[in-house]
Amino acid sequence: MAESRAASNADTRATIPDEGGLLSIGRRVGQPGGRQVVLINGIPASGKSTLAAELSARTGWLQLSMDGIKNPFLQYLQPVDREFNRVLGRASYQAIWSIVANAPQGSTLIIDAWFGFQPKEILLAYLAQAGITGVAEVWCEVSGDIAIGRYKARLEHRLPGHPGEEYLPELKALAERAEPMNIGPVYRADQNVPLDIEKIINWIFHAFESPVDIKVNTLRS
Repeated sequence: MAESRAASNADTRATIPDEGGLLSIGRRVGQPGGRQVVLINGIPASGKSTLAAELSARTGWLQLSMDGIKNPFLQYLQPVDREFNRVLGRASYQAIWSIVANAPQGSTLIIDAWFGFQPKEILLAYLAQAGITGVAEVWCEVSGDIAIGRYKARLEHRLPGHPGEEYLPELKALAERAEPMNIGPVYRADQNVPLDIEKIINWIFHAFESPVDIKVNTLRS
């Protein structure tokens, strides 16, 4: 049986296969001196938040989301048009990576966002600044029709400042061309079928076995 690692930053119920059968996952995941992130990526209404919340509940890893950072500001800063909503989105994105960068060494964090709203180079810079040594991307794959149906269903509950029904044609076109960031290993979570959360968790642990070495120029302040 493969050697067990030290105690993890989360006492999770998941298991991971090894040569001798199954190893309990109550062990340290992070590479020594680094941090690891699970990128829950996908277009709006692709099921990111539901999946991220379930992963967080099962693993104990902290979940950070764009809406979780941005929505409190939308409650107080009104009116908010589409352009200012984008500004708040960029600020929320920066805030998330500031939290990650200040997390304890060896931490694993879940980040729920549509990463495609910003250039890949910005994500790479944030990963480098935060000292990330492990990246696992879960891509929430969804059809345009399903995304539109979900987006419509939540419109009456969304805070002012989020795009409304006029965004639906843009969302459908986005669903047809959107792709994962492809910085590390990618798991495609097909939203057209029920998701196997155990399988995804096991895949994440395997993905973290291969640390990433991110070398980019840091962002200018």
